[in-house]
Amino acid sequence: MMDPHAALAIAATFLIAGTVKGVIGVGLPTISLGLLTALIDLPTAMALLLIPSLMTNILQASSGGNARELFRRLWSFLLSAAITIWVGAAALTQLDLSLLSTLLGIVLLTYAAISLAGIRLSVRAEHEVWAGPVFGAVNGVLTGMTGSFVVPGVMYLQAIGLPRDMLVQAMGMLFLVSTLGLAVALGGGGFLTADLGIQSAAALVPALAGMFLGRKIRHTLSEAQFRKAFFVAILILGGYIALRSL
Repeated sequence: MMDPHAALAIAATFLIAGTVKGVIGVGLPTISLGLLTALIDLPTAMALLLIPSLMTNILQASSGGNARELFRRLWSFLLSAAITIWVGAAALTQLDLSLLSTLLGIVLLTYAAISLAGIRLSVRAEHEVWAGPVFGAVNGVLTGMTGSFVVPGVMYLQAIGLPRDMLVQAMGMLFLVSTLGLAVALGGGGFLTADLGIQSAAALVPALAGMFLGRKIRHTLSEAQFRKAFFVAILILGGYIALRSL
């Protein structure tokens, strides 16, 4: 039976993470992992995010009406991102978990610093045939090792010049296949239990509540200001995780 204080902390974490995702389309795994690893170990945190991430990303990936066009363009990127997760997940049984927590902190720091600096990659259409699988593979390995889906996958999706609505839907597709791949990898590694499955299902409620709240907030706040605050928070969170783990 989970301690009530821990259960409350987990619910609050997913409410916050879901709200951020509702506003800017990304952030549920990033925020939830960053906050949860301050309370529990990384593999357990990764297992807890599976069902909230799966369901919210199904909603995101199915909204926008561009799924078929995006899949035709991104299939090799998405496939590569999914099948390489097991490579990174193997590190969960081979490496010191504090090292992987440090890596998570560094990934968050890098993502936030690049975003705040306004640095954006640019990938020309003729290079997508090889760049997609390469970026997807790196994203998959880092997902398996840290549970974070965003680096460098989201930067790749921004680099190929997708319009805003298509970008949000494409991120949902990336996060969806990454969640499925992570679930298979964690299950194969023995990190999933029935108890964690129940806890993850329970975390879906605050995550969905936060996501719908975030969608409402999206219409009342300047997205640019919110994104800046978000990335500053990620920068601080990543630094904290890295320093604490070291």
